Amino acid sequence: MSKAAVFLFAIMGGKFACAQYKPLDKGSSIQFKIKNFGFNVTGTFTGLSGSILFDPDRPADAAFDVSVDVNSVNTDNSMRDDHLRKFTYLDAKDYPRIRLLSTKITAAGKKGNFLFSGKLTIRNHTSDISFPFTADPSEGGYLFKGIFTINRKDFEVGGTSTISDNLEVSLGILAK
Repeated sequence: MSKAAVFLFAIMGGKFACAQYKPLDKGSSIQFKIKNFGFNVTGTFTGLSGSILFDPDRPADAAFDVSVDVNSVNTDNSMRDDHLRKFTYLDAKDYPRIRLLSTKITAAGKKGNFLFSGKLTIRNHTSDISFPFTADPSEGGYLFKGIFTINRKDFEVGGTSTISDNLEVSLGILAK
């Protein structure tokens, strides 16, 4: 049992409020899309790690702490990927993980729909983030899906380059 699970177990008086899940690379997808010179550039990240405490009937007790490996960035262009890993973009050497941490999960409308509120950290810059997501039972766990847009400049990514300021991220996280 992880330290987070033991802590939660203790504060809940010996009863788990939420089941604990681990995000998996296999079956998950983390995709991004951004315009460069007016053309869409897409890419992915892998190397998921973290923990998810979740019960769809108790969203207020849920907790997400998930990260990806910055070095895994893949745009199907190795030169561009190497460039994205460098200091002016993602700075993989000094900041090897991108982290998403929840501060509040709420039910949103029909069953299986939720609202994520939390913190996104890229390059040691943290910004508040909020987006809708779904949680569908899958293979003994859940498939969490959501889409959000961030401004890359909030995280000091890319300087004054030819790419758009806004980046769309699509998550499909399988957790068991």
